[in-house]
Amino acid sequence: MNLRRLVLFVPLVVVVGLGAFLYQRLDDDPYARDSALLSRPFPEFSLSTLSEPQARLDASLLKGQVSLVNVWGEWCPTCKHEMPQLLDLASRGVHMVGVDYKDTRAKGRQFLEEFGNPFSVNLFDPEGTLGFDLGVYGAPETFLVDAEGVIRYHHTGYIRPEDVRDVILPTLERIAEPAPDAASTPDEEASS
Repeated sequence: MNLRRLVLFVPLVVVVGLGAFLYQRLDDDPYARDSALLSRPFPEFSLSTLSEPQARLDASLLKGQVSLVNVWGEWCPTCKHEMPQLLDLASRGVHMVGVDYKDTRAKGRQFLEEFGNPFSVNLFDPEGTLGFDLGVYGAPETFLVDAEGVIRYHHTGYIRPEDVRDVILPTLERIAEPAPDAASTPDEEASS
């Protein structure tokens, strides 16, 4: 092959390869995020609740029932917009635990008064220690936790109504069903 053909051929291969790579990524969900915590126990914590500064709760709170854990903050505009979806999930009987992340008690309480409180319990994480252990880099972030306290799904960002219908509810149903063999139950490898 002469040099002229090689000069034309190499850029063509690079462009075609790049195009194929980008085309493959078109179906990727912008909220998708792999989490190193999938299939691992929810991190240990000891936090007070938003309403009771003296009350301390730990990760045992998440054992015995399937739970949705939502990391939110009064400072987060997206958290305000996803509240209707969280209220809908609560009305369907989903056990919901809120984590008020890097906030003040007064602002967190005011937020819930204004936008509604879908949570059975609100943990207060003013320093972001639980958020750090979860790998949270902002809010909102949502985790689905099975009855054994194991993280089975992670969603980064706003939960859209179609996410509730197409991902959250089916995943909650799936992880609520006892599996004949725990090893045969695939975890959600990517968030939606």
